[in-house]
Amino acid sequence: MDIEQARFNMVEQQVRPWEVLDQTVLDLLFKVRREEFVPAPYRSLAFIDMEIPLGHDESMWAPKLEARALQALQLKKTDKVLEIGTGSGYLTALLASLAGQVHSVEIHPDLLSEAESRLKAHGFNNITLETGDASQGWEKHAPYDAIIVTGSLPVMPANLPAQLAPGGRLFAITGDDPVMEAQLVTCVSHGVFRTESLFETSLKPLVNAPQPERFVF
Repeated sequence: MDIEQARFNMVEQQVRPWEVLDQTVLDLLFKVRREEFVPAPYRSLAFIDMEIPLGHDESMWAPKLEARALQALQLKKTDKVLEIGTGSGYLTALLASLAGQVHSVEIHPDLLSEAESRLKAHGFNNITLETGDASQGWEKHAPYDAIIVTGSLPVMPANLPAQLAPGGRLFAITGDDPVMEAQLVTCVSHGVFRTESLFETSLKPLVNAPQPERFVF
């Protein structure tokens, strides 16, 4: 396989047509080598438009979703970011390439250990990795300039946007199948938030994601 041609095709045939036009994001997809974050048995699928299994019923996002989320967050070198769900560490690497500091929390210790090895091999020194359940956020390092949730949320927990600093942005996919939507929540000022619907998609729920009250007949 011609890896660089496959990477080029991923960007030009999947990512760019999905309304990702931010050149900083597009350039980053050439710089951070996605195939080096994919579990070995699936490495040949690194540039395919699909989710890649990681174990524990978890998976890497499709490339176009990673890129669209990065574009929405508009990260700056001064930003402190919370990533809920480290997964393979690839999205963590993308975030760390754009932001000042990334705090990434993963509930599965073995996934975190594997991600840590990959990230160390790439020389990142602005990432803090922690094991834990961040389904309600991670107050330890709050407030954050950006938060990204890598599993879907049937309902948005109120205390998650509350961990944003003024001007902070939260990217999350909310709702239940078959209708989920990617949302960008911006903290306009303390306790005041603006929510923008970006696009419809579908994603496995975050482990221990808060559930809405449901009627039982």
